Amino acid sequence: MVQDLTRNSDRILAESRALVRDNRSGGRHRRVSIGQGSRKAKARNLLKRAGYFGIAVFAILAAMTAAGIILNGIGFVGVMIAAFAMIAAAILFSQFPRVREPKRADLARTNDAGKLVAQTELWLESQRPALPPPAVKLVDDLGVQLDELGRQLANVDPAHPAARETRKLVGEHLPETIDSYRRIPGNLRGEERAGSTPDAQLVDSLDKISREIDHVTRQLAEGSLDDLAIKSRYLDYRYGDAETALPSPSAPPVPAEPPQPAAPSSVPLDDR
Repeated sequence: MVQDLTRNSDRILAESRALVRDNRSGGRHRRVSIGQGSRKAKARNLLKRAGYFGIAVFAILAAMTAAGIILNGIGFVGVMIAAFAMIAAAILFSQFPRVREPKRADLARTNDAGKLVAQTELWLESQRPALPPPAVKLVDDLGVQLDELGRQLANVDPAHPAARETRKLVGEHLPETIDSYRRIPGNLRGEERAGSTPDAQLVDSLDKISREIDHVTRQLAEGSLDDLAIKSRYLDYRYGDAETALPSPSAPPVPAEPPQPAAPSSVPLDDR
């Protein structure tokens, strides 16, 4: 029993220290999006809720209108029923439908670049409350990196080996790293073992993944940079020299000079 009390005390102290760190860093339960992919998914969800609410209001007004025609008026009670029905619809659709939290298996099955980025960002946002503050900062930075990576992957064939390896990095290795950390009991995450703690190992692993995503994004962008350089050299070759430059559209045309009359011959005429 004494050992159980000791374990509980250690767990409470560890959770208290984690709470203090969270408060100093601004908290971990923020609702902001870490990237454009998750932000767009939430915006689409809000539009869907607004559409459902509009349909509900239209249905309520239509029902009240029909009741008023049939009953020759709905009276004060009917007006209050309609008002309460609209309030209930507003409360309902302000909460539902919620943005579906992607499962880890969904990340590994996604081939579309834009969908992969949005789902990964949403999944990472749902994991933030269980992560230490330094890891939360890395996750927030990963959102920006994933947005840039998604733009580059959109121009790559999904069957290309580089695209497959990138999807494996984002859809498998990254979630597995966080899941491995979450399987460790909370009171053991701060304990040092083999010269490091699970918290520090998680931060180090996320930092490596962040640097690898940045490296892959730069590699994928080299193709676009090479294309731009080739086009620039062609334009410089075609239009850059003064001899081959196109005439300015604002320059007035130079009038052609009229032909000059032929000069009279100086050969003397014969007087005979």
